[in-house]
Amino acid sequence: MHQSIKIIIVLLFFAKSFATEKKTIKDVPPFFFTKAEFVNASTTRIPFKVVDQLIVVEIEILNEVGDFIVDTGSETLILNSAHFKPTRKYGDDGKQKSGVNENIEDVKEKHLSLLSINEINLEKLNADVVDLSHIEKTKKIKLLGIIGYNVLKDFEIFIDMHLNQLTLTRIDKKGNKCSNKVYAETIVDSIDFILKKHTIILDAYVGDKKVQFGLDTAAEYNQLNKDLDSEILDYFYPSRELKLTGASGKKKKVLAGKLYRVKLNDSIYFGPMKTVLANLKKMNTAFGTNLDGILGFEFFMQKRTIINYRKKKLYFIANPITEP
Repeated sequence: MHQSIKIIIVLLFFAKSFATEKKTIKDVPPFFFTKAEFVNASTTRIPFKVVDQLIVVEIEILNEVGDFIVDTGSETLILNSAHFKPTRKYGDDGKQKSGVNENIEDVKEKHLSLLSINEINLEKLNADVVDLSHIEKTKKIKLLGIIGYNVLKDFEIFIDMHLNQLTLTRIDKKGNKCSNKVYAETIVDSIDFILKKHTIILDAYVGDKKVQFGLDTAAEYNQLNKDLDSEILDYFYPSRELKLTGASGKKKKVLAGKLYRVKLNDSIYFGPMKTVLANLKKMNTAFGTNLDGILGFEFFMQKRTIINYRKKKLYFIANPITEP
């Protein structure tokens, strides 16, 4: 049976700017995670909800409360032009940025002098203002924007799908936490990653074949390059055909199924993960990468993961033991 779904890909590439602009912001004020718990001077713990396999946090800005998607695949902080209107004062008019399937046209950049995350302040950020109304409508949320790499890079980020909780801990230039009293849980394993601009790239294996995967919190399903060797594709078991709809409204058919025998090394391995076969050529061209696939929500569902961009390391927390 054909089924219509929406998959957010790295950098939300299908997004095209601007729709009807409703609000002019001359100076972007601080915004606040409305439900954050203050842990210490450098750490905040934020509950999140999962909306169609996207991590969504609630934020207040300009006395308006709404949702932001947490997206490690996005280079910048993104504001939804359906709610925020840039002015010429804040950026270049009509500049373009490349996307996987098309250019993101007329992306406008707004300079943020201060972003306040409860007691944690970030200075001199840039935010792209992009039309996200397609995503807002499809997901049925009040989508104010997307939190990307230029916010997350200054923190160690613990993504805990078991507790639906995001922990942000300020790190120094070397990636060391500014406070040692952060996690009650024990780190059980770690692995290095490559950082290509803002993209996390992991060396991995499918069966005994080496591959490179990008890691993206906003990939609703894993994606596997449909042009890979048959020895790798043998571990992909298709189950149905889906209509994948991008934020621009364009649709294409893809094969969906499960990918087996994925591991990062001999101690970090995964159970079968929901995956779609995709053409990653344009994405690789845009980023200058040669990725064999993308790991997303399915990865984080199986691994309680800490990301440290400055150390270029992932750390893994043991899953809680559940009683039968």
